[in-house]
Amino acid sequence: MNILILGAGGREHAFALKLSQSKKVNQLFVAPGNAGTAAIAKNIDVNVTDFKSIKSLVLKEGIDMVIVGPEVPLVAGIHDFFLADDALKKIPVIGPKKDGALLEGSKDFSKQFMKSHNIPTAKYQSFTKDNLAEGKTFLESLQAPYVLKADGLAAGKGVLILNSIDEAKNELEEMLSNNKFGEASSTVVIEEFLDGIELSVFVLTDGQHYKILPSAKDYKRIGEGDTGLNTGGMGAISPVPFANDDFLLKVEQQVIKPTIQGLQEDGIDYTGFIFIGLMNINNNPFVVEYNVRMGDPETEVVIPRIESDLLDLFEGVAHKNLHEKSFSLNPKTAATVMLVSGGYPENYEKNKKISGIEKVENSIVYHAGTNQKNGEIITNGGRVMAITSLGNTIHEALEISYKSIENIHFDKMNYRKDIGFDLV
Repeated sequence: MNILILGAGGREHAFALKLSQSKKVNQLFVAPGNAGTAAIAKNIDVNVTDFKSIKSLVLKEGIDMVIVGPEVPLVAGIHDFFLADDALKKIPVIGPKKDGALLEGSKDFSKQFMKSHNIPTAKYQSFTKDNLAEGKTFLESLQAPYVLKADGLAAGKGVLILNSIDEAKNELEEMLSNNKFGEASSTVVIEEFLDGIELSVFVLTDGQHYKILPSAKDYKRIGEGDTGLNTGGMGAISPVPFANDDFLLKVEQQVIKPTIQGLQEDGIDYTGFIFIGLMNINNNPFVVEYNVRMGDPETEVVIPRIESDLLDLFEGVAHKNLHEKSFSLNPKTAATVMLVSGGYPENYEKNKKISGIEKVENSIVYHAGTNQKNGEIITNGGRVMAITSLGNTIHEALEISYKSIENIHFDKMNYRKDIGFDLV
């Protein structure tokens, strides 16, 4: 089969590397890809939301399946675009259609979905500028800290957690009346703060059957001890030690099954990944959010632990016989550490030469923000690469990753030295 992966980050490199090991893959294409995917696939410089150019690419290269990495093309309706086109409609797209992508595309929609299907989550209300005063009154009914979420996609920046009621009211006004996050914050969800330990569980579904992928915990803040600004993710661990069998059974019974069943009841034919952001409160799961794709950097610790043929699983999604596919996991722990550009997540410079990757022996180097220029690999983003290792314990996996990082160099390279600090 000829496979096209859409995206350019560490998640897409992880997919590409895993799929390149499948005997069923003939040719692998990544659009637009990075320096890592270029070594194992053919990169095509096409934007993930340029559906017409994607169509041309698919027809020209005889693509048999499209795997969508990021959320933006899914929310924009790439799956629907394929189904509406006679030349494309028989080509499977791994990722939900527009109605399913609303689980991530609209916080208000996802909260309503959880409420109507009795899925445990924080209590909430949604507001627009027309009922701003009611929003401020609702804030007064809550205890600090106050959680404000822009309804739409805001590039991971649309969630505010504030300790001051006055600040919360001001930010609510900024979001609703002054378009702080543009169209994304024309509706704002205010919800109670859940105090627990965060983790993520990932599900692959064909709309009826599902496989539960490994749990993972990522580290969002730039600074050690989870301090400083939020990022796209500085590292991750899988599995999560506090997510024991009892807890994961509750997740399946109280969250996963009602989610799959709820989608069916609502007439949403959902195919692809569901990323469930959870809070563990006294060993009970509460849903923080849904995403409609795999996380990044969580993919870089989940995919290396899957021993089954990933393409075989994707075929199960496409043909709705996922339950017939074999699925096995490596019991070892995976740990990834993200190397980022100096200054990230604020202003940073690109085009820094990266050296030493070839010296890494015991870890997987997943490229994220990288490019090639004159035969050299250079930085091309804030999050540059993820260094993943497997070990018998979290400590061992991390030790291998940090040892591997000693070989890699680029100007102003930064990384957290305490990934997994709360788990070891």
